[in-house]
Amino acid sequence: MDACFLYKRLAEAESDSTVANVFRQMSDIEMGHAEAFLKKQNTATPLPPPSFRARVLDRIGKIFGYDYVLGALMDTEKSISNALMQAKNKSGAALTGSETNHVKILRSLLYREAKVTGTNVARFESRHRSVGGNALRAAVLGGNDGLVSNFSLVMGIAGATAGQSGVLLAGVAGLLAGALSMALGEWISVKSSQELYENQMQLEMEELETNPEGEQKELALIYMAKGIPEQQSHEMAADIMRDKAHAHELLVKEELGINPEELKGSAMEAAIYSFILFSIGAIIPVLPFFFIKGTAAIVISVIASAAGLFLIGSAITLFTGRSVWFSGFRQVLFGLVAAAITFSIGKLIGVSLAG
Repeated sequence: MDACFLYKRLAEAESDSTVANVFRQMSDIEMGHAEAFLKKQNTATPLPPPSFRARVLDRIGKIFGYDYVLGALMDTEKSISNALMQAKNKSGAALTGSETNHVKILRSLLYREAKVTGTNVARFESRHRSVGGNALRAAVLGGNDGLVSNFSLVMGIAGATAGQSGVLLAGVAGLLAGALSMALGEWISVKSSQELYENQMQLEMEELETNPEGEQKELALIYMAKGIPEQQSHEMAADIMRDKAHAHELLVKEELGINPEELKGSAMEAAIYSFILFSIGAIIPVLPFFFIKGTAAIVISVIASAAGLFLIGSAITLFTGRSVWFSGFRQVLFGLVAAAITFSIGKLIGVSLAG
């Protein structure tokens, strides 16, 4: 029901009629699954409304754009299909094959449209490739990196110094060092990717100018491999090649798998966001030591960090579809184990140095 609801929202927000029709059909498929479950169970129970997670994703889509929602749906298709197959196995229903890969269903629905065009295909494919690693996931993971790494560092120093003033200094230093490292790494990653893609795009333009016939054949073969009839594939390729700039754009997307829109991102902006997100997570275990010291500060730091870990684990369920409690407490468990290890090591080192 969540997938049905979200695909319907994607269809309503989609400006391209062909892609919107794909989403509507996916919504109908998910509704059919839900109705089939109730029918097999011989129950008069009405279909449930969308869950809290689905409503949150819908709200995110309204604010940031529905590509975020599509990315979350793509990421959770595996868990959805697993749940579907388990339910069918329990009820004795036969598996049809559509349960295992809804991404293929999306593609096949798109390619069966009579009015499908090369532009629609490329647009859908480029969006599918780009939305999976979205900014929301980066925000969650950035905050998690900052919290877990600095929480472990703070507990290690606290174990060695019994929570005295050295913890605050180490925590702030760890925050700055980690945030700067993350920011520099993000800048290098974005910048190097842009330079690599730009070089590949330039080579593709040179090939287009020196061997247009070969590029046209390659484009036709790409569409044929996707299931489009041979004659239609050649017609689409010939039509696209009439405009060299448009042909280059589509060849870059189809042959190289590069979305030019992604190259417009600022490496400096990515670095700044990475710095801020890491810092937000890293400041949580340090805050108590600004005001108090000793055992009380350690306890408050552990409680605050555990709460932060639970919130991060809960946020991850937006992408995984798992239970909020399971994901939240799992995150808390892993974070506390890491902190306990570093605290113990710090305690041993502190006792050794004192001796």
